[in-house]
Amino acid sequence: MQEKKNILTYEGLRKYEDELHELKVVRRQEVAQKIKEAREQGDLSENAEYDAAKDEQRDIETRIEELEKILKNAEVVVEDEVDLDKINIGCLVRLLDIEYSEELEYKIVGSTEADSLKGKISNESPVGKALIGCKVGDNVEVETAAGVFNYKVLEIQRSK
Repeated sequence: MQEKKNILTYEGLRKYEDELHELKVVRRQEVAQKIKEAREQGDLSENAEYDAAKDEQRDIETRIEELEKILKNAEVVVEDEVDLDKINIGCLVRLLDIEYSEELEYKIVGSTEADSLKGKISNESPVGKALIGCKVGDNVEVETAAGVFNYKVLEIQRSK
């Protein structure tokens, strides 16, 4: 079975590469030092510092493995080449929530990069899926777990 492609913007790719570098180069060394210092304290059976450092080491190695898997299957969207005639991954979209007369702005990203608190929605989310392929002026009806939402596409632009 082929692994799912992780669609990333260039910004997302850089973020994951930087995190991986930080974990491998800095954090691994720090935790190794903590383990060494805890070992020097003697009896490991009741050594909380040793246990905590080993837990931290396990968490770091798990995250490194996750990041390597994401990056191995990464497909980068070249945002400068995104067609702005219709919504696609890498676009910044301004919408009008018709019910509340409120403007919203979302960046459409791949699922691994999604962060709704930062206005980054996945192309696989109900809203993202409904928006892909829409043009300025289109009305979009989106069914979500929270109900049905109606949006009007106001603007499609390159992300900042």
